[in-house]
Amino acid sequence: MSAIANQTTLRQFLHQLDGQSYKAYKDLERQYEFPDFTLFIDRIQGDPFAAPSQLRVRMPQAKAKLPQALYASHSREVALRDFLTRQGDRVIRSLQQKRGSGNSGLLAISQPHQTMLERTSAYVNDEWVELRFVAGLPAFGRRVAGRQAAEMLCDDLPEMVAQSLPYASLDVDAVLRHVEIAEDADWLRSQLAARGLVAFIAAGSLLPRRSGVDNRPLAAGLPLQIPDSLQVEFNCPNRGNITGLGIPTGITLIVGGGYHGKSTLLHAIERGVYNHIPEDGREWVITNSTAVKIRAEDGRSVANVNISPFINHLPLGRSTTQFSTENASGSTSQAAAIIEALEAGTQFLLVDEDTSATNFMIRDRRMQALISKDKEPITPFIDKVRQLYTEQGVSTILVMGGSGDYFDVADTVIAMQDFQPRDVTAQARAIASQFATHRAAEGGQQFGALPPRYLPRLQTGKFVKWKTYDRNTISIDREDIDLSAVEQLVDPAQLRAIAATLVYLQEYYLDGTRTVAELLDLALADIQSGGFDPLAFSPPGDFAYFRRFELAAALNRWRKLNQVN
Repeated sequence: MSAIANQTTLRQFLHQLDGQSYKAYKDLERQYEFPDFTLFIDRIQGDPFAAPSQLRVRMPQAKAKLPQALYASHSREVALRDFLTRQGDRVIRSLQQKRGSGNSGLLAISQPHQTMLERTSAYVNDEWVELRFVAGLPAFGRRVAGRQAAEMLCDDLPEMVAQSLPYASLDVDAVLRHVEIAEDADWLRSQLAARGLVAFIAAGSLLPRRSGVDNRPLAAGLPLQIPDSLQVEFNCPNRGNITGLGIPTGITLIVGGGYHGKSTLLHAIERGVYNHIPEDGREWVITNSTAVKIRAEDGRSVANVNISPFINHLPLGRSTTQFSTENASGSTSQAAAIIEALEAGTQFLLVDEDTSATNFMIRDRRMQALISKDKEPITPFIDKVRQLYTEQGVSTILVMGGSGDYFDVADTVIAMQDFQPRDVTAQARAIASQFATHRAAEGGQQFGALPPRYLPRLQTGKFVKWKTYDRNTISIDREDIDLSAVEQLVDPAQLRAIAATLVYLQEYYLDGTRTVAELLDLALADIQSGGFDPLAFSPPGDFAYFRRFELAAALNRWRKLNQVN
């Protein structure tokens, strides 16, 4: 191949490879100059049935002509990259052809769903715009299908690039709306604290989803109507005036009958830490960026967590200030999850009684009379939720359909009826006054100590393999980390990025001298400055950025941490 490889020499070389062993494709790893873009072949798969090859295309802005205004802010840049990824996915699907065995002929890019995430699949700056994707290089058996490869890389690929990257090929109105919605959503999120709010849901939002496995809006869903007492208004940079439900800081209960939309509202709020695409119905559901969904998780691993604010005085004198177990109960796991969220920096907890341990949430007066406090190690959440707010500044939203005891500690009570919210705070307070529970508070005078937690040394000095599967499982050196209960992990691309980050932490920072907060800070600072490329063998196109809370969740569920204690 010539020193300057181009589209013509690539086609010729692929024709020459026809019929050779599949490993001959390895010689393709370099860059190729096409008339309108540069093709980078970063990694070649070793087998037609192996993970596809990794490719990039980079087009100069002189040819792409993307207006600078579309990526002038970080919000806009992330949204534009998301739009380009979606455009690339649509075009690739229209050009897709089967060419041979295994993954032969595959062209694929990271497939976004309803959320706008910062992805490694697309990049843009003043000099160029880039798409990253994978390709299954064609083969018959384990022999190179060179002519089919030439058609895919030299004919289909230029067509994909021509329809995906130049501004002239894009729907101008759609891309502008995409970036403006993201910019407005980020602006709204930045305004919540100053307005004393933890969440905002715009009037007219469509919250119900089609099903538990289809996150698109329910076609027959009712637009949200907002009670006057909870209505707030903002003036967004692009959209202008917007009104909606403002959920204040403090303790908020979401109540109502079964199937009336309590969990639907909470689910929308928990996903409101991310921006959503136009027409999702939740593009104006905006949540404090530190919100963490808490739930019981039987069987998870817990390593050196101080759960004493909630669980203390265990039988046989076992300490809970540095509690470890490889098989946590529901109440223990929920207590650990709250403490872990606090050390990661949350200011907002989300709790649904449907996914909580009953004995962690409430101990009523009758049970207190039967089982005295000195015989009950668990302090229920009802006795700690107020302290969390007054001492730690942590607000909480609870879905509570079965216990009116929480009326005593609530600042705001929202009732859902037919998927519509009503402010019933006054009624709830009147009922609490009329029907006193007479239960004794068990939380003590203070929430309890939150000392920094140090994690043990995990450096191995050897190559560490990782993979992800089942959309919620990370495997590191054949040890699985189950993240199925981490409900704010919304995309497989986040899972892959977290897996790579855990391995990076193990290699560089998990030395036994750093706290959890320090480990999170270090990893995220490195990613912020250098991106994800240093965490992979070749520039990854299938990673998406995650929050520190999901990284902490994965770190805290890594059983290896428990095994070295």
